[in-house]
Amino acid sequence: MNDERKPLFPLGQVVATPGALEALEQAGQTPLEFITRHVRGDWGDVCEEDAEANEQALEDGTRILSSYRTKLDERLWIITEADRSSSCVLRPDEY
Repeated sequence: MNDERKPLFPLGQVVATPGALEALEQAGQTPLEFITRHVRGDWGDVCEEDAEANEQALEDGTRILSSYRTKLDERLWIITEADRSSSCVLRPDEY
């Protein structure tokens, strides 16, 4: 995990799916806390292989995937596209 406090990559247009917004509302949380972690290199609950792929993506510009849990234990993903045009907050079942 990268502990930098500054953004490590552009997010592009940030969007969220209805399911992710519902999960966040139920948990009393906002997308911002997870997006901030994502863009600073805190990949959340990803496996070691995915964390390594994210670190490599900072160098080669491929897709970045983070995984987090809300306070109600609902899993959320944030995916930043390879071209950095957009980042999406979603539930895994919405992928």
